[in-house]
This record gives sequence, C-alpha cells and structure tokens, in this order.
Amino acid sequence: MNYPFSDKIANLKPSAIREILKAPSDAETISFAAGNPAPESFPVEDLARLAADIFRTQSTVALQYGVTEGYAPLREVVAKRQKEVFGIGRSVAAGDSFNDTTIIVSGGQQGIELACKVFCNEGDVVICENPSFIGALNAFRSCGAKTVGVPLCPDGIDTDALEETIKSTPRAKLLYLIPTFQNPAGLTASLEKRIKVYEIAKKYGIMIFEDNPYGELRFAGEEIPTIKSMDTEGLVIYGSTFSKILSAGMRVGFVVAPEEVASKMVVAKQSEDVHTNLFFQILCYKFITECDLPAHIQKIRDIYRHKCGLMIRGLEAGMPASVSFTRPEGGLFIWVTLPEAVDMNAFLKATIAAKLRVVPGVTFNCDTEAPSHSFRLNYSTPSDQQIVDGIDKLCRVVRDFVN
Repeated sequence: MNYPFSDKIANLKPSAIREILKAPSDAETISFAAGNPAPESFPVEDLARLAADIFRTQSTVALQYGVTEGYAPLREVVAKRQKEVFGIGRSVAAGDSFNDTTIIVSGGQQGIELACKVFCNEGDVVICENPSFIGALNAFRSCGAKTVGVPLCPDGIDTDALEETIKSTPRAKLLYLIPTFQNPAGLTASLEKRIKVYEIAKKYGIMIFEDNPYGELRFAGEEIPTIKSMDTEGLVIYGSTFSKILSAGMRVGFVVAPEEVASKMVVAKQSEDVHTNLFFQILCYKFITECDLPAHIQKIRDIYRHKCGLMIRGLEAGMPASVSFTRPEGGLFIWVTLPEAVDMNAFLKATIAAKLRVVPGVTFNCDTEAPSHSFRLNYSTPSDQQIVDGIDKLCRVVRDFVN
C-alpha cells in the first residue's frame, strides 16, 4: 500500500533522541543521550502516599472528565507560585493593561504546539535559537510552520541577527526561546539580552514563546528575571512543566498567557486531548500544598550540581584544548564542539563502537541540511560511575580524532 501521508507528516523526521534511546544496547553501554530527570530525584514515597489518599477521598473527581483549562485548585496554586517565584502574571485589577491566565497542558511540549497552532498558518515562520530543542522544532513543522534559526551566543540569542531576520521574514509569527539553561546548549541569556529581545518583539509586534522547563534547576550563579516578567504588552506566552521537578512521566505542564491567547489555546487543546490527566493534576496539587516543594527542589539542585561538576571535571581533564564545551549553571545539558576538521559521521560511529551514546548537533538545527560539529551530553540520567567512566572513554575517542 502506498500511503498518501499529509505534507505535514510525510517530511517530518523522528526525534533522533527517541531513536537513540530505542537503539539496541547492553549493560556496558553508557548513554549521555537522554534528557530524563535523575531517577533518584523522584519523590516516590510522598507520591505513593498522596496517590493513595486521592483514591480514598477524591476518586470520583480524579477518574471523571475535567475542564480543559485544568484542575482549578492546581491552576490557582501554579499562578500564585509563578507570581512569587518568577514575577509572572498580569492583572487588570492590579493596574495592568491585560489579564494573564494559567492553563494546564499535557507536558510542556503541548504548550509549545498549541502556541504554534494558534498563531501560525501553513507556511508561516517560527524563529528559533540555533541550535534549539528538537521537540519544539518538530512541533512547529508538524503544524506546517517553517523554522528559521538565529545564532546562539554565549549570552543568549544574537539580537542583531534576530532583528535582521525578523525584518527579512515577513511571515514570522512567533519567536521561540529557551533563555534559561537552553536545550541543547546549556547556556543562559543575560538580562541585557532578555530586555533587548523583548524590545525587538515589541517593535515588530511578534509573539514570544518563553520555554522555561529548567528554570528551577539553578545550582550556580544568580537568578535572572524571565522575559515574561517584563511583559507589559501581552506579547509573551510562558511555558513550563512539572516534568523536571516531580515526574516526567506525569505529563503535566502549564502555560501562562494573555487571557485572549489562552482562550484560543484552550479551544485548540479541546480537539487534542479534552483535558490533561486529571489524576496527575490532583497529585501535583497535593504535592505542592502538602509537601515541602522548595526542599525537594533544593535536593534536585544538589544532585545536578554534583553530577554536572563530575562531568565538567572529566571533560576538563581529558579533552584537547581545541575542543570547547559549555559550563551550565543549571539544567541538564552540556554542549561540546569539536574542530571543524573532524569527520562527524566517523566520530559518531566511533562513539557507538565504544558503547557510548551522545546526540549529534545536527539534530537540533533549524536547517536540517546544515552541518554541525557539536554534540549534546546529559548528566542527569547516568550514575556517578557512568559519568566518570563514560567521559573518560569519550575523551579518548575525541583525542583519536583531534590528535
């Protein structure tokens, strides 16, 4: 059968990360390819206790249909917490020109896709940092939008190039950014860059989707205000998730957006999944209100500070001077760049032969045909011993190609 797939899907490539995770491996294989939270970060005992209480006291609510916007108590506590922690949330009652609304979505990924669906027609453009999160790039492409990349600098997106790209791209409808602990590069945009990005968006009337799944995972450096906290014009949609601080498998995320935008996202969501898993929404709410969430987040930060430090020290000790790598202050990823003379296909085959898994940089390119001499490492998933042994092996493979 010659299946007549839609244009939106026919040219869509599977996530390289998911394909790597499916690839056959054995107990000796060390993977730095995942983006999963550390297994030891899951508050299993608290979640088991809270889940049992939900079944005992709220089973009818938890097992029934719910409203698309999300479980009302969770929406309220998320909105309150985002205001307190990140300064997010505008209100006409407080003198602002618009109201922000919080809705619950099925993981941060759905919020990204809904924003594109709401603003982009077929052939419209989403401008992204280059490199960028493959899940977002595929979401945009699946909606029929085109992705155009703007170079990523050590302090955030190149704002001069961003403005030129907007001016030369009349169908640009959305700017997608991960300003804090960017995936895949692990970089964080400076306050100056964030202010400049917002000024550019305001000048040209382009919407921003600020993706902040890693914002609570800072283990070094100083907090930097979110772009959404600067939003006085209703130009920013803010997305985040419980995947990195509670459980990735729950698939519970949230979006904070101007009321008019959020209402359209709700309509779009109704045709996708009706509402986010209600049991897990209630579980998230109970954890926030009945457990010590700040202490739990601090525990996760301590885990990642240790794991990241272990990986960085291994890279510093073993990588040739011609190899560069980022030194994140939080999040889950390190971005390694090899000299341009290296044959990346041969290098990646050598890592597989050495029983290692990394994600090639081309996976994250907005232009799928553009080359990359970089690759992404994850430090949250492997054990300490896997980090030590794996980075030692990786550095030996790199030295074979660079030296």
